[in-house]
Amino acid sequence: MSAIISPSLLSADFANLEKDINMINQSQADWLHIDVMDGVFVPNISFGFPVLDSIKDKCQKPLDVHLMIVEPDKFITRFAEAGAAIINVHYEACTHLHRTIQLIKSTGAKAAVTLNPHTPVCLLEDIITEVDMVLLMSVNPGFGGQKFIANTTQKVRDLKALIASKNAHAIIEVDGGVNLETGKELVEAGADALVAGNFVFKSANPTETIAQLKALGNRQ
Repeated sequence: MSAIISPSLLSADFANLEKDINMINQSQADWLHIDVMDGVFVPNISFGFPVLDSIKDKCQKPLDVHLMIVEPDKFITRFAEAGAAIINVHYEACTHLHRTIQLIKSTGAKAAVTLNPHTPVCLLEDIITEVDMVLLMSVNPGFGGQKFIANTTQKVRDLKALIASKNAHAIIEVDGGVNLETGKELVEAGADALVAGNFVFKSANPTETIAQLKALGNRQ
């Protein structure tokens, strides 16, 4: 089964965004990962509705929207209207996570929950059957180009075991420091989807780099 590849728009060339969107459309990428940062939940600000509104009709791949923001419930419906096919919210940002997951589902989007590197997967025990995906951060969120946190591989294994024990159907996505070496390790541990930013967009041949990442998922 091939891995799902979700290149991160955060690392694209915003002076020539249409070129990078066209590259994604023509590549083997499955999704386009959209990091939304508010400068409060994470120490950085990225982009919001104007960017999503401008690309939703140009990008032919589903938009995998990662909300690194406080009070995400206020904006979920608007992100769905802006074209989000998957909406990720952080466990650490949601006081009433079950309510938030139900709100996402009510928009027709897939519901995902994200864990920071310090957050153990066991905290998802009572929600894992309700979500479509879990995103494990393998760097501290907020900035691209960080070094992969090695413990993430074990977290993938632990999450895979939790999903199986609950007879759940959530898939596992990993974001941060993903390259061919760490990607192979993660896929072998049970990751279903890989987010890659700088490794894709800063490479000499992004389309080929995506194809190489995609090939990592050709496991039995």
